[in-house]
Amino acid sequence: MTTLYADNSPLAQAARLRGVGSRSAVAALSENDRALYEAILADEYDYMDHPLFDLPTAEAERQIFDEPDPIDQPDTSWYHPAMSWVDEPKLGKSQTKTMTAAEERVIFAQYNYCRFRVATIREHLVHEPEPDAGSVREMLDWHHRAWAYREQIAGLNLALVLAMAKRVRGFDNDFGEMISEGNMALLRSVDKFDITRGFKFSTYACRAILKAFSRQGMKHSKYKSIFPTDFDPKYEKSNWQEEKNDQHEQDCVDELKRIIRENRAELSEIERGVIERRFAVGDAARTDSKGQPKPLTLEQVGKTIGVTKERVRQIQNKALEKIRMTLEEDFLR
Repeated sequence: MTTLYADNSPLAQAARLRGVGSRSAVAALSENDRALYEAILADEYDYMDHPLFDLPTAEAERQIFDEPDPIDQPDTSWYHPAMSWVDEPKLGKSQTKTMTAAEERVIFAQYNYCRFRVATIREHLVHEPEPDAGSVREMLDWHHRAWAYREQIAGLNLALVLAMAKRVRGFDNDFGEMISEGNMALLRSVDKFDITRGFKFSTYACRAILKAFSRQGMKHSKYKSIFPTDFDPKYEKSNWQEEKNDQHEQDCVDELKRIIRENRAELSEIERGVIERRFAVGDAARTDSKGQPKPLTLEQVGKTIGVTKERVRQIQNKALEKIRMTLEEDFLR
């Protein structure tokens, strides 16, 4: 029977424990969805609880998704040019707009309900002896919806990262690294924020972003204490020896071509033809479709001059010995 998963994969281990005999539902998934399915089953799937989740499914989904007005998707095109201190970010009203408290209650309820459904279906699948195709597909669909809400919330609050970065601008940190660390802190805040406590998301996220900047600053200071000298190209390893070796190799090639061209090694016509064809030097050398020298194999040279490849090898070795002796004599002189 064909094995669909690696023996040490989390899904394979869980399947062995549950005694799964058929994986047709999972086998029908695409490669990406299959990997996502394994990842979801491998770890616990967290969500922030909400009173609406205790209602019957149809009623909960009606209040969470149908009744509220949809929230517009954020325009994050302005965020990318703001990745440098050189050009001060110019944030217009549409760029700095954040959600109202009512909008936050809506979108976080939607986001966490999607995660709640994934966690519920996951718990069901973990204890099922055979995955159900409908349940697997439903769990992945809820996960994709949760991921979309997560990106939407983060996009609507990107301005918080820049606002907090300006507050710590005096720190001796790379701005790009600060923004990256702030973005990660923002995403973690989206996952951990509990809307039922009555606080604005910006209050929670700003503290988390500033704390991330503080950790990065301490890490940077520790690094600077160990490596006080900044990067300087002068201190990089020199490639002088490599360049010298390359030049010496090229000089040897040029000398070899000169010996063959002038026949200073007193090669016979057949020896010279074999060397030129085998190493793509001299008048008898072949070229490829791009006009570059093309060395031939022993068999190809043998077919060209009408001898066996073993005979070509003997001729080649004899010719190379003559060339080597000529090179040594030139060196001694």
